Amino acid sequence: MLALIAGSGALPGELAARLDVPPLICALEGFAPDDLAVDVTFRLETLGTLLAVLRDNGVSQVCMAGAIGRPRIDPSAIDGATMPLVPLIQQAMASGDDGALRAAISIFEQAGMRVGGAHELAPDLLLPAGCPSVAQPGDSDRADAARGAEIVAAMSAADIGQACVVQHRQALAIEATFGTDWMLRCLSTRPDAGGGLLFKAPKPGQDRRVDLPTIGPDTITAACAGGLGGVVIEAGGVIVLDQSATLAECDRLGLFLWVRDAG
Repeated sequence: MLALIAGSGALPGELAARLDVPPLICALEGFAPDDLAVDVTFRLETLGTLLAVLRDNGVSQVCMAGAIGRPRIDPSAIDGATMPLVPLIQQAMASGDDGALRAAISIFEQAGMRVGGAHELAPDLLLPAGCPSVAQPGDSDRADAARGAEIVAAMSAADIGQACVVQHRQALAIEATFGTDWMLRCLSTRPDAGGGLLFKAPKPGQDRRVDLPTIGPDTITAACAGGLGGVVIEAGGVIVLDQSATLAECDRLGLFLWVRDAG
């Protein structure tokens, strides 16, 4: 049986709808998914008990999908089943995003469960390489996309984020703690006449079973509001939610969507 550790946002619901067999939906308290009923709510302080519940339900595979923040931990709420996991939980809370996710994967694997990626369970969450929008990137956009790939690679060394905004090969903004949407909203106060593109890709060397970057219709709307001319995502590395609506929003606003080969 599959357990879906569902975070906030639309991804868990889109993934669950694509599965032939309904998974057991588990959610960290405070980070419930959109439009998806939750079977089991847990806290980090009771993670050991969650593992026991998963075993009792015959869960052999886990998929983590959706956004999850870092909740405050109440040491007095840690139950007996979770005490042996405290060192790993402390390691995760003290690490950057990549380190925290590696620790989470390790906890489930040590419990005998295989961890799979959302795109492995539902490959059609990824778009094929190409530019499916009516608008198409120009030569300057191709140069900016190449620069965006360089910037995200540099960001990965510091475990910062998975997206940036580039114009004339210059970084206008980079994604950090508050995510892509917040970064794009910040562009509303940019002092120039607009232009540039959003580039989004996994960090080089990232474990792609978790935290694969995601875009959707709202990303396109926000990119347009920020004065951008298009969105570039890495082929095979970025999930596209509500794909028909995402492409329709590109065409409505005149932005291009380029699914760019990593090479």
